[in-house]
Amino acid sequence: MPLPAPDAPASQRLALDCRTLLDHRVGKGVCGCCGALRPRYKRLVDNIFPEDPEDGLVKANMEKLTFYALSAPEKLDRIGAYLSERLSRDVARHRYGYVCIAMEALDQLLMACHCQSINLFVESFLKMVRKLLESDKPSLQILGTNSFVKFANIEEDTPSYHRSYDFFVSRFSEMCHSSFEDPDIRTKIRMAGIRGLQGVVRKTVNDELQANIWDPQHMDKIVPSLLFNLQSGEHSESRSPSPLQATEKEKESPVELTERCFRELLGRAAYGNIKNAVTPVLMHLDNHSLWEGKTFAVCCFKIIMYSIQSQHSHLVIQQLLGHLDANSKNSAKVRAGIVEVLLEAAAIAASGSVGPTVLEVFNTLLRQLRLSVDYELTGSYDGSTNIGTKIIKAHEERQLQEAVIRTIGSFANTLPTYQRSEVMLFIMGKIPVPGNYPTLPSTGSGAEGTRMIQIMLLKSLVQVTAGFQTTNMLTALPSSFLEPLLSFSLTEDPEVRLLVLQILLSLIDRHDNRPKFSKISISDISVLKLKVDKCSRQDNLFMKKHGQHLYRHIYLGCKEPSSGRQHYETLFALLGLLSVELANEEVVVDLIRLALALQDLALSTDEALPVYNRCAVHALAAAYLNLICQLTTVPAFCQHIHEVIEVRQKESPYLLPEDVFIDNPKLPSSLEKVEGEVLFLQSKITEVLGGSGYNTERLATPYVPQYTDEDRLSKRKSIGETVSLQVEVESRNSPEKEERTPAEEITFETLKNAIVDSVGMEEQERERRRQVVEKFQKAPFEEIAAHCGARATLLQSKLNQIFEITIRPPPSPSGTISSGYGQSQSRSVPIYEMKFPDLCVY
Repeated sequence: MPLPAPDAPASQRLALDCRTLLDHRVGKGVCGCCGALRPRYKRLVDNIFPEDPEDGLVKANMEKLTFYALSAPEKLDRIGAYLSERLSRDVARHRYGYVCIAMEALDQLLMACHCQSINLFVESFLKMVRKLLESDKPSLQILGTNSFVKFANIEEDTPSYHRSYDFFVSRFSEMCHSSFEDPDIRTKIRMAGIRGLQGVVRKTVNDELQANIWDPQHMDKIVPSLLFNLQSGEHSESRSPSPLQATEKEKESPVELTERCFRELLGRAAYGNIKNAVTPVLMHLDNHSLWEGKTFAVCCFKIIMYSIQSQHSHLVIQQLLGHLDANSKNSAKVRAGIVEVLLEAAAIAASGSVGPTVLEVFNTLLRQLRLSVDYELTGSYDGSTNIGTKIIKAHEERQLQEAVIRTIGSFANTLPTYQRSEVMLFIMGKIPVPGNYPTLPSTGSGAEGTRMIQIMLLKSLVQVTAGFQTTNMLTALPSSFLEPLLSFSLTEDPEVRLLVLQILLSLIDRHDNRPKFSKISISDISVLKLKVDKCSRQDNLFMKKHGQHLYRHIYLGCKEPSSGRQHYETLFALLGLLSVELANEEVVVDLIRLALALQDLALSTDEALPVYNRCAVHALAAAYLNLICQLTTVPAFCQHIHEVIEVRQKESPYLLPEDVFIDNPKLPSSLEKVEGEVLFLQSKITEVLGGSGYNTERLATPYVPQYTDEDRLSKRKSIGETVSLQVEVESRNSPEKEERTPAEEITFETLKNAIVDSVGMEEQERERRRQVVEKFQKAPFEEIAAHCGARATLLQSKLNQIFEITIRPPPSPSGTISSGYGQSQSRSVPIYEMKFPDLCVY
């Protein structure tokens, strides 16, 4: 009896069991007819594994597998899935030799195949890499990272719409923070994590279809991981500034690798991604209190500024400014650290990189300066209860103020001349002037706070004006800037006056002559090697407009009893720069008159000047006349000046700068007998210069400073003096001063009568207004109407008179009209009725 045919499902199950058995066999020891039942791609995959994993990948069979994959690309995804299955099984069974062989085979297939089916194969590949990264074995983690890096360097032909790298960003970031016990293995794991992050960035940053690596969720993991490795090796690694000079060991250090990865990340950042890349840096420095040390924060932002595209530099600076505002109530050390970083960033940034909001940058820095002054004087952050417990250290606030001032100067150095002029004007508008700005915000710091803010802002102006160069001073330094600046030279505070003089020196010096006038001395100017150019038309206009103001403030600066050695040295430098930079013949005459007026000031007994100040003014006038006589090159002028100087050297050395501007000058107790040959004679100077073509009439006129309303800033001026000065200025400035009768002398009685009369007039005006209001409130309507009608009638009569004046005879060839009696008769015709020729009408 024949046997029944086997059941079809049973035979299929038997074949599957055999295939499963063969799948679990390793090596080439597969025999029998069951091997032929396996798909070819599986047989080719099995053949690349040797019996002993130490023998490594079977290269001949690997070539066969590669050829098969290239010939049948539709099988590539199945090859990847099968390799992934084998690798997972080997990892579970701790057969790490076969794991390495499987990854090597995957790497070779990945490098060789670039067909459209590569995406499915990549999914299997990434699945295996994830399996290795999830392992606890450091060797497997490093193996998976190396394979991922190789994959990241491959440029795929077809895009992927569904691939995600979130796991890899998280895992590689975790590896960057590895705390493995063995330091060598820990270093290797961290370096693997850094390379992995570098691979993720390379793979995703330029592919719009991939996950956006610039999202905050990714940047908040990547950037802190890189900064952690930079920070961990900051003190232990000695890094060379140039990678070409580094040794092999340094090249492989985590710090060097991290820096390269960080630079690559920032170099790929577009305009819209800068903020997402920089914000985690700021948060990392905040969370780990790294602003106070300054070094690491400065290092990080140097890397950032050098790595990003230059046109994006202003975005980083704006973020730093915003972060500074956000930390305005933090400790002075934190704010100083941010300011130091700003200083370095501004130095690195290219010219004009501050961006479109130039004034906003300086506004932020000036606001921080004002807040720091308030904190220093009040000792609290706005008196808040939750923050007021912090101890504010005055020396730390002063260090912050100096850092802000340096940063303002650094920013200003990156600006062109026209923008720097705007910044100078902007800062000048922020300086509080007593009496001019009664609505200044009350900070609780009082008058001392106002004074400190004045000094800090003037120091900022010193930094901004340093190195200022302009060809047209009239436009670069408008009256709206110079007049407020010069007004500060009238204050009693010697520090404020000195800062104003330093600002003026920076503005006028355009040929680096300022250092050559740093010391007052009687010397030959050929030793100084001054750079002198011909005075331009713009310079002549500038001096014509502002020269008298400058002379006046120099005179009043010498008149201040609180002026010291540094003030007189700065005033001499200002006189010298005016003579070299902006002097024409008229200016030279005025400067000589000013020097002689200073000599008269030192001789005057009306001024309560100490002996030192009188000697200093004498010495200043002598040093300047010695300078100007050599610049004019008039022999007779030079001879007179040198003769007086020689007499002083013999008889009165305390009237020369060499004996006055020293540490311990030997001065007489009084200066009562300064006369004769030790003085410069205005008549002699006028005579010798007149022979050389100078204006003798102007030279013979003594210089008298013109007083203006600016004297209100000087607290020593009384009300009576101010009124008399204003009357004098008005009489001088009047165009009809030649025709006016001499003004009557203003005495105390005159002022008293003027005050009484003005009070009486005010009372009369007030009474008249009260009567008018009362009349309109209580008088009957008919009376008010009659009053208004009378005013209207008066107005109409006046208008009629005006119209009568405008009536003229009509134009005619003869100019007259003949009457019947042979007499000429003029006819009155209004102008608006006259007939004009067409050519006269348009």
